[in-house]
Amino acid sequence: MSKILFINPVGHTDFDAPIERYLNHHKMEKTTVEVKSLSRGPHHLEYHYYEALIGPEMLQMIKAYEEKGYDAAVIGCFYDPFLHEAREIVEKMVVTAPAEAALHIAATLGNKFSIIVGRKKHIPVMEENVIKYGFKDKLASFKDLEMGVLDFQQEVKETEKRIMAKARAALDEDLAEVILLGCTIQFGFFAELQQKLGVPVIDAVLAPFKYAEFLVELKNKFNWQHSKIYGYEKPPADEMEKWGLAKGEQGLFIR
Repeated sequence: MSKILFINPVGHTDFDAPIERYLNHHKMEKTTVEVKSLSRGPHHLEYHYYEALIGPEMLQMIKAYEEKGYDAAVIGCFYDPFLHEAREIVEKMVVTAPAEAALHIAATLGNKFSIIVGRKKHIPVMEENVIKYGFKDKLASFKDLEMGVLDFQQEVKETEKRIMAKARAALDEDLAEVILLGCTIQFGFFAELQQKLGVPVIDAVLAPFKYAEFLVELKNKFNWQHSKIYGYEKPPADEMEKWGLAKGEQGLFIR
């Protein structure tokens, strides 16, 4: 049995219940999932400044849920904010995020992929992640919908229409073989699009969640988990205590 935390790293709960229902519909039988957002903060992360504001509370939440016995955390934004920072502070929990998971899956399912984003503003950070994760040569293109994150679920028919048009262009013009939906709030669109397009369409909520289930299984069966030397080495406890960084507003942070 695995317990997975899916974090909506924003300061509102509008999508918590629908995403939790969505994940419960697709989870493995012995998986339990909780979807939780932050107590305050921006309502989307389309700007670097907004992203910077979520770090402390989200990292405290991840550590707190590890203390509660959760096996995995998913950081639910395609920018993958604070993913490496989270892996530094956890000891037994596995942590993943949408871009990392979706890119690995897409690279397995086709030679080239295209990523459907909301606005051109989103492309630089996502392109940096594609390069950082080692998939530059697999990227066919980015396609933008000229829509903000909060528009996707308000204008469902229009969102689907625009994704379809951009995805067809990616397949025909850029020779993409797999389509990635580059925002978690595009959840729920993949199945119908995939049927019409005839290629894999990767959902940015399901991909990291199923990847988390997979990583938990690897940890439980083979003890394969985040290496704690070099890249994900944990900050020294004595430094954290000395500098007053070991406790946050929500209690224990690192020990």
